[in-house]
Amino acid sequence: MELAKTYQQNEKIKGILLAGSVSRGWQDQHSDIELHILWSEPPSDLERLSPIEKVNGKILGFFPYEDEEWSETYLTIENIKIEVSNFLTETIDRYIDDVVKMYEIDYDKQCILASIHFGYSLSGERLISILKNKVQFYPDKLAENMILSHLDLGSRWINRRALLDRSDWLMLYEVICSVQQKLMATLLGLNKLYVHHPAFKWMHHTIYSIDIKPKNLDKRLTNILVGDVNESITELEMLVEEVQSLVKLYFPHIEIDEYVQRANFLRPENRQ
Repeated sequence: MELAKTYQQNEKIKGILLAGSVSRGWQDQHSDIELHILWSEPPSDLERLSPIEKVNGKILGFFPYEDEEWSETYLTIENIKIEVSNFLTETIDRYIDDVVKMYEIDYDKQCILASIHFGYSLSGERLISILKNKVQFYPDKLAENMILSHLDLGSRWINRRALLDRSDWLMLYEVICSVQQKLMATLLGLNKLYVHHPAFKWMHHTIYSIDIKPKNLDKRLTNILVGDVNESITELEMLVEEVQSLVKLYFPHIEIDEYVQRANFLRPENRQ
C-alpha cells in the first residue's frame, strides 16, 4: 500500500497495521480503510498531519489524545476514506496483558486485539508478528468471564411481554437488540473470539465465522428484527434457551442456573 510508505518516513512509527473489514475480506462499497499506527513516542499534531498533506488528503476529523488514542479521518485525492488510530506501542502491550493475562472483557481493548489478530502488516512486520503471537491464545478464563458477564439479560427482559402488549415499540426493540448483543457476546466467548466491534458490526460475517452456535442463527436473528414482533419475542426466548444449553455443554463447570431462572422469569400481570 503506497500510503504506508508516507508514514514509514517517520522513525517514531514502529508498525502500521491494516485493520477493519478490509483486513478480513469483509469490505463492501461502503467500507473505508482503517489503519493502526504504532508509535514509540507520542506523535505531535504536525507528525500526524504531515502524511495527510503529502497525499493531498482532505481532513474530515482530527481529534486530540483521548482514551489513550489519537485519531484522524480524511479523504485521499482518489476519494478513499482513511480512518487512522494512533497508539503507543506500550499501550498496545498493556491492552494485550489486560485481556490475555488479566482476563478483562473490555470491548475497546478486545477490538484492538481482534485487529491485531486479523490485521495485515504494512510496516514493522517483526513487531506486529510478536503482537500477533501474544493474542493468538484465547484463555479459558477470558471465555468464562465473557459468558458469565453476558448471561444476565438485564432487568428489562422480564418486561418483554408487557411491552409487547402495550405496543411500547421503542423500549421493546431496545430490549430485543440488547439481548441479541448479549447472546452474540456469549457466543464469541464460547468460540474464543475477541469482540471486533463494540456494537457487533458485520453481524452476518461474524455469525458465519463462529462454529458453536444455534442452528440457522443468522436467519433467526434477522427475522427477529424485521419479522412479526409477536413471533420475534418467542423466537428470541428460544434462542436464549439454546445459547444457555450450549454453555452447559461446552462449559459444564460453570454454574448458570441463576441466570437461567432470571432469563425465564416474566413480570406477573396485575389482574385486579
